[in-house]
Amino acid sequence: MDAPYLLAFVFALWAVGIYCLATKRNMLRMIFGLEIMINAANLSFISLAAGVPGFVDPLAHSIVVVSIGLSAAMSAVAITLVVFAYRHYGTLDVRELRRLRG
Repeated sequence: MDAPYLLAFVFALWAVGIYCLATKRNMLRMIFGLEIMINAANLSFISLAAGVPGFVDPLAHSIVVVSIGLSAAMSAVAITLVVFAYRHYGTLDVRELRRLRG
């Protein structure tokens, strides 16, 4: 696949992630939007690593593998916090939780 098509797809994924972060009030949907943005960054890193035809930089692949692991750990911690917030406050609405800050 050509790089401009991949970068257009990356931009579309990035836009979807920004849209989720900007418009959604549910904490789970915000985490999903953040994960979409991380995956878009990983895809752009991999697509730009194959600059010369026939040669792919293995460093980019190893960095993306580490990024995927860190993203999974971040998601696990974030979902755990969401579960605890729901058990304690009974809502996942960010505006409602901000109001309870007091």
